[in-house]
Amino acid sequence: MVDYAELPLPPALDGLVAAIWTIDAGGAADDWIEHEATPDGCIELIHRRHGRSIWGTEQPDVFVTGLNLSPVRFRVSGDARFLGIRLWPWAWEMLGGPPCPGFADDWIPIASDSAIAALLADPVAALTAALADVAPHPLGPAVLAATSVADIVHVSGCSHRMVQRWFERVVGITPRAYLRLIRFRRTMVDFAEGPTTLSDQAAKSGFADHAHMARDFRLLAGTPPGSARAKAKGPFLPGDV
Repeated sequence: MVDYAELPLPPALDGLVAAIWTIDAGGAADDWIEHEATPDGCIELIHRRHGRSIWGTEQPDVFVTGLNLSPVRFRVSGDARFLGIRLWPWAWEMLGGPPCPGFADDWIPIASDSAIAALLADPVAALTAALADVAPHPLGPAVLAATSVADIVHVSGCSHRMVQRWFERVVGITPRAYLRLIRFRRTMVDFAEGPTTLSDQAAKSGFADHAHMARDFRLLAGTPPGSARAKAKGPFLPGDV
């Protein structure tokens, strides 16, 4: 049984780091497990501490995954263990990472002796220190509190055109498309926190109705909301768990 867990985060990382997580596949080296990672609007910096993982091709020990607009299928060996940092795109930019548009729907290797890879040794302390003296762009916090592009413009004080240009440069997708990812992610998080009716969840998450939520789940999870709620292990939809 795959064990997924998230570490507690200090307030200093609010709005910058979505989660620091671990996965232990909990099996034998020759027992391969398939998963689908659902879109969550984040950049994932990952250290595979043991075992193997394949997304298209074999992945190195340290890599980073870009923004995905549909579920990503990958395989891990049964003995695989991971530590990951789920970063909002503006935090990734603050850390000096490669621009997000350059590896959307993909992953790229990270040199194990790089400053970015060093964050994985003691992620809470390292991230707190690395981000403490770098001012985030005002659009970052505005995005997480928004339900519409107009909200982002109003809260940030930036013009609509400035918002569009920032998204093109930092995120790589339109503001509207990114807000869809955020709404979907909120819903997946809420599913893990306790039972609720799908209609109530749709209203809480800001969907127009249950049918609207169902359409987004088919697009972003490849499955109806009820199935995603039943299967989800954190942000993953297991194939053989």
